[in-house]
Amino acid sequence: MQRRCFLAEATALLCLSTNKTFAQINKETIPMQVSKPRYAMSEDGTKIAFWSNGNGPVIIMVVGAFNDHNTGADLAAELTRSYTVVTYDRRGRGASGDAPTYSTDREVEDLTAILEAVGGDADVLGFSSGASLVLMAAAEGIPLSKLILVEAPWMISEARPRPDLDLEASLRELVAKGQPGEAVELFQRDYIGMPEGVIAQMRNAPFRPFMESMAQTLSYEAAIMRDLTLPEGLAVKVDQPVLLLYGEKSPSWMGETAAKIAGELSHGRHAEVAGIGHDLTVDILPHIEGFLEAN
Repeated sequence: MQRRCFLAEATALLCLSTNKTFAQINKETIPMQVSKPRYAMSEDGTKIAFWSNGNGPVIIMVVGAFNDHNTGADLAAELTRSYTVVTYDRRGRGASGDAPTYSTDREVEDLTAILEAVGGDADVLGFSSGASLVLMAAAEGIPLSKLILVEAPWMISEARPRPDLDLEASLRELVAKGQPGEAVELFQRDYIGMPEGVIAQMRNAPFRPFMESMAQTLSYEAAIMRDLTLPEGLAVKVDQPVLLLYGEKSPSWMGETAAKIAGELSHGRHAEVAGIGHDLTVDILPHIEGFLEAN
């Protein structure tokens, strides 16, 4: 029997009780994405793979750490009943390319390339660090329409120890040394705040190879989120309507962050989603539909 196991603040640490890989399970849950991807050319020449399914207004989904275009598969499938849902592999993951050097500007350019490839008019749903990336893109003037930000992990209080600002360099160094497993565990420990016992449990999990395949991108996540401090003045630069969602079972600081950002936005609102933690599930569908359908 397959079982999803969602750990607080982790974004894609699933199915410890199955003997299948993380990627295999994801592909089984969204058969509509078995076709080959299309590609958008980012400004630096990197090819970004994306998938487009459904009919109607366009929603682009931007995901977080240890996530790929299959993340949120059940939610994406439901959204295709009324929308064209565009999912993509962020640079360095899956079918997308990468570049020798990284900056968050490149990821903003990637999202811009996807937007242009699908017609230039789209709402955007961001999850976890992907939500942070979406808000940063909007603040830079990328012409996105409405924004749905799910569990943006900036921390406005000292509810837990903050990651060290040297984490990005440390993660890069481990990957350069050919130690992806060590990079995964450093990220789990210092960025996610995962207990040592859970980290040890996950070393032999069936999805461990999938996680290690994304080790190079963990320094990218650290570059985006730094020490989890909300960048001063970021939200006030955003004019689009924005809905911030957080899970009832998530740490309380997630709700505090959503409320603060919503209060700084010109057109912001926030809402708690009952019954979920740090995850991207169909539970948020009514909130999305109500927000997108409102004038």
